[in-house]
Amino acid sequence: MTKREIVELVSRKAHLTKKGAEEAVHVFLSEVGRVLSKGEKVVLSGFGTFRVISMKGKTVKIPKTDKLVTIKTHRAPKFTPGKTLKRQVAR
Repeated sequence: MTKREIVELVSRKAHLTKKGAEEAVHVFLSEVGRVLSKGEKVVLSGFGTFRVISMKGKTVKIPKTDKLVTIKTHRAPKFTPGKTLKRQVAR
C-alpha cells in the first residue's frame, strides 16, 4: 500500500476531502518523524511501537566485489508490532 492509497482510504473512511485526508496523513507522518528525531518513542496501542536504536559502526565486506566498507555509528528507527497487529497478520 502506498501513501497515495492510504490518503484515498482515509478520505473515504473518514468522509474527508482528499486534501483534508492528505493533510491528516502528512501531519501524522511528520509528527512521528519529529518525535523519533528527538529520541522519543511513539506508542500506538494495539498497533505497535516506533523507537530509535543506536547502531554501532562496523566494517563489512561486499560479497560481489570483496571490497571492505566502513559503516559509521548511527541511529535508526525500529518498529515493534503490538499484539493486535500480530494477530491480524497471523490469520
